[in-house]
Amino acid sequence: MTAKSKPLVRCRWADGGNDLYLAYHDEEWGVPLHDDDKLFEFLVLEGAQAGLSWSTVLNKREAYRRVFHGFDIGRVARMTDAALEKLLLDPGIIRNRQKVWSARNNARAALKVIDEVGSLDAYFWSFVDGKPIRSHRRGHGDVPPRTDLSDKLSKDMQKRGFNFVGSTIIYAHMQATGMVNDHLVTCFRHDEV
Repeated sequence: MTAKSKPLVRCRWADGGNDLYLAYHDEEWGVPLHDDDKLFEFLVLEGAQAGLSWSTVLNKREAYRRVFHGFDIGRVARMTDAALEKLLLDPGIIRNRQKVWSARNNARAALKVIDEVGSLDAYFWSFVDGKPIRSHRRGHGDVPPRTDLSDKLSKDMQKRGFNFVGSTIIYAHMQATGMVNDHLVTCFRHDEV
């Protein structure tokens, strides 16, 4: 860093994180995603994170990609009970039976959505009229854990058979996939995404 350069200002939640955490904040979080398998990946990971820290999930992300076939929705939907049982022995992932089974359940629900509306992309982004919601939050305390919109999306997903899709999880999904830009206005990424 030269004498003239300033340190990057990030969202408070990313401060003090390890390299993996910082890269996630700096390169992925809040970037609009339109790839069905990536949207599904974040849905599985956000569900796995419930009750845990996001850094725990990030540290296990590569193992999740391995055991869930790169988050190929069709392949995950076809996983057998025996294959899911085997995953409960893998220390690389969060070995919670309900969370592991929810990946297959949600893949199957996702395939129904894709069959109905064409893609997960079209489904998710229809809730924000195809454009990211740009917030202008000044402090960490200004970022809500859920919104009326995440309530609406969560309820619709539950009706469609998804699980581990409560409003807080869905709001985190919306933030992660760029449906909502919740980078603080002081964060260098706010204007970039």
